[in-house]
Formats: sequence, structure tokens, C-alpha cells
Amino acid sequence: MSTRPVVVLAEELSPATVEALGPDFEIRQSDGTDRARLFADLADADAVMVRSATQADAEVFSQAPRLKVVARAGVGLDNVDVKAATEAGVMVVNAPTSNIVSAAELTCAHILGLARNISPAHEALKAGEWKRSKYSGVELQDKVLGVVGLGRIGGLVAERMKAFGMEIIAFDPYVTSARAHQLGAQLVTLEELYEQADVVTVHMPKTPETIGMIGPEQFRTMKSSAFVVNVARGGLIDEEALETALEAGEIGGAAIDVFSAEPSTDLPFFSRENVVVTPHLGASTAEAQEKAGVSVAKSVRLALAGELVPDAVNVAGGAIDELVRPGIPLIEKLGRVLNALASDAFTDVETEAAGEIAELNVSALQLAALKGLFTDVVSEQVSYVNAPVLAEQRGIATRLTTTSEVEDYRNALTVRGATSSGTNLEVRGTLTGPKQIEKIVGINGYDLEVTLTDHLVIFEYADRPGVVGALGRILGEKGVNIAGMQVSQSAKQGSALAVLAVDAALPTGVLEEISAEVGATLAAEVDLEEHQ
Repeated sequence: MSTRPVVVLAEELSPATVEALGPDFEIRQSDGTDRARLFADLADADAVMVRSATQADAEVFSQAPRLKVVARAGVGLDNVDVKAATEAGVMVVNAPTSNIVSAAELTCAHILGLARNISPAHEALKAGEWKRSKYSGVELQDKVLGVVGLGRIGGLVAERMKAFGMEIIAFDPYVTSARAHQLGAQLVTLEELYEQADVVTVHMPKTPETIGMIGPEQFRTMKSSAFVVNVARGGLIDEEALETALEAGEIGGAAIDVFSAEPSTDLPFFSRENVVVTPHLGASTAEAQEKAGVSVAKSVRLALAGELVPDAVNVAGGAIDELVRPGIPLIEKLGRVLNALASDAFTDVETEAAGEIAELNVSALQLAALKGLFTDVVSEQVSYVNAPVLAEQRGIATRLTTTSEVEDYRNALTVRGATSSGTNLEVRGTLTGPKQIEKIVGINGYDLEVTLTDHLVIFEYADRPGVVGALGRILGEKGVNIAGMQVSQSAKQGSALAVLAVDAALPTGVLEEISAEVGATLAAEVDLEEHQ
């Protein structure tokens, strides 16, 4: 068993990737195509990094009880079972922006290659044939480029082809006219795009709705001279319909880098002179591979440090603001305290962020609160990934609220819960001072200010003399040292709440003994110590 977190490289990754991981991990090279070897290497692994050859499925996760993150050094996740990973509490990360320049440049290369017949002219000349007149091409200047999907890659293609003097039209229901204008594009309907474009390039994700989105009807709508380019995802273009359209002369040619089934080596249109095909080279540049590896290596470091990861595909929240980040471990602990106070199951949990941070994206705080809530009650590993799943499985309604109004503090975080018996519980905390000290500042309506330590004991009781003495006496008799204590009174209820910081967990039975001695209406012990 390694003393350092173990990161398994299931495939060959660049030296820069290993360097980006740093010296804090044990790096173990494996072979993702050899399942027996992979399973053996994953037995005590904390992270696994893959490319496209390794199938990261439910069986893999079952063989890796310590696994916290699977990192795909690339964009696609076809070989990673995200649902199974989520259920296992494993974070899935990829490198969504690593290949955008490479894919855009390949798209532009294919457009130029089709326009000037580079591929067939090359093959003819290599075969000893000088066919200058046969392979006369067309200029791109003043031609219309139709971009289906004006996202990151589609936008880069639009910008680059604009430099060739092309008119850019685009379809993307999620892009505003203002953004399209910035890219020099005019938004149109899909039908208008197919009717007007001299070149159609598709840059859409592969979903049930987009599979086969360019098929017989779309080809019949296009100009007979139009070129179709797909460097996005295999299956977006109906391959059988493409062959039919080429055979019928409904379009002028095609350039395809991705296919419904890969590897593909013998599709009917491969033999056509007006078709250029490449074996899924969109991300196949040295720069893209290195970017992907370095990107996911950084994500692995964040994940194994217990932080939320912006590029995690199965965690909501995205990038975490620097003002929000310190609150993540605090609210996770508040969630653990809330759970300790409960005597029955939760039905409703609310996470609240109050103060200056209310204007920021605080969704990560809800994930952290739920992670804390379940950490001490379920047998499986709880992470920021599967905590929402655990809540859903248990029928717990969850919500996140924000307010700019807060008294006494710049920011305050609160976790509230309602239980099946109708009990309402609340724990409130904040960070104070230059060192951002974690403190509890409220429990169930009682105001206090207690530094969060590894071991806390909480009692609520009828307010009367002698209770504090009884607490000290019993703990002293049991050899438990009190590091700090605060009592908060409620004049309205005639009750009090005592929070004690102790040096170690209470011996068995002591909590119950004290509870009986002081007539506690609430007694809880919270162990916040990190256990490996």
C-alpha cells in the first residue's frame, strides 16, 4: 500500500503530463487494454488517467475501491461510463478545450483541400499522371460558409475562413446575434443554411437529437456544388445518405474525419475522388495531446486535494471564485454537524450563502454541504460527485438560496434541514480574520462563536445553575480535556446550548451519561477529524 496517492496511467501520456502531476503522487504505468493488469494496478489507486483505448466502465470502478477520479486526456468520453462513475462517487474529468485549435485548423484544411482538389491531384501526380486541367478548383473568396454550431470550434473556423473572404452564415440556437456578429457571422435557420451555403461544416455534440441530422432531406436542399465537412462527431452525417447524395450529384464533395463506427476503412464513399477522409485526426497534434494531458493532470491534482474541479463533467458548479473557495471545507463541516444533530432522516435540506458572496456562483457550496451531510451516514465513498445522487435516492429535496443581507459578518453560510418527524435544524458558520478561521456562529437559533475543531460536543438543556459544572466534572472523571466551551442562552425558551471543543472523541457511553445528568433535550458528538 503506497503512502502517497496512486495515479495510474492506463495509456502512454506525454512527459509534460507526468511533470504536471508533480512529485506528490506515486505514478504507476499500466495497460488499459489488459484488464487483468489494469484491475491489479487499480486495487489501491486514487486516480486513473486514460485516453481512448481504455474502457472505464462499471467493472473498472468495482475493482478500484479507493478511486476518486478518472481523467480522460482528451475531449470525448465515449470510453468512460459517466453514469457508473457518478454512482461510484468517482469524478470524471476531461480536457474540453485542449483540441479546439487543432480541430478548427483541420476543418479549414479540409475546406481548402476540397476547394482545390488537393487530395486527388496529389494521388494522380504520385501515380505519374499530370492532370492539371481535370483538377481545376474554385476560390473561397465570396463563397458562403455555413457553420452548424457556432461554439468554440465553430467560432474559430468562422474567424479563420473569414480571412479568406468567405461570407459566414451560422445556425446555433444557443448563440446570440451579438456574439455571431463578433465572429463576423449572420444567424440563419438550418434550412436557410443548407440552401445558401457553398460549404457546410458541422460542429455539434453527438446527442440523440443530432445523430443523422444531415441526411437525405438536407442533402437534397443543398447546392449541387456544395461541400460538406465533418470534423466533429461521427454519426452527425448519415453515411448511407452521404453516399447516395454523392452518387446522385446532389452535392459537390465531402471531407470526413469522424465516423459512426471507428475504425472505418471501407465505406463506399472512400473511393470517390471528390471525398477526402482522415482517420479521426481532429485532436491529433502534438500540441493538442500535450494540452489535454497537462489539463487533466491539473484536474487530478485538484480532485485528490479534495477540491472541486472546473472540468469535471459530472459535477455541477464550474469554476469556483476565489472568494467562494474557502467556504467549501467550512460548509462541508457544517453539513456534518447538521447530520449529528438529527435523530431521524432528512426530508429537506437547504444551503444558504449570505453576504458579499451571494453575488457570485456559489453552487459548489451546495455540493460541499451535501457531501458533509452524508459523510458519516453511508458506507460508500461520498464525494462532490455522488452526494446529489445520494440525496435524490433518499427522497431529500435540496435547494440553494442566496441573500446579500447578513448581520455581524461579511459572509455567512447556513445549512438547514427538516426531518421526517417535523424537526427543523440549522447550523450557521463563517470565516473570520486574515487566516480565515472556520467558526460556528449559530445552531438552531442560538447565537455563539465557536472555532471548529476536530471534536465537538453539543448539548441543549433547560437553563439552570450547575449544568456547566456537571459537564466539566463528568468529562474530567473520564479523562477528557475541554479545549474550549461556549454557552448560549435563549431567554424566550428558557433553555441553553453548550458547545464544547474536546481533545479527543468521547469514550463509549459518556455522551449518554452527560445527557441523562443534565436532562439534555439534544445531545450530539461531532468528529471532524480527517480519516484516511
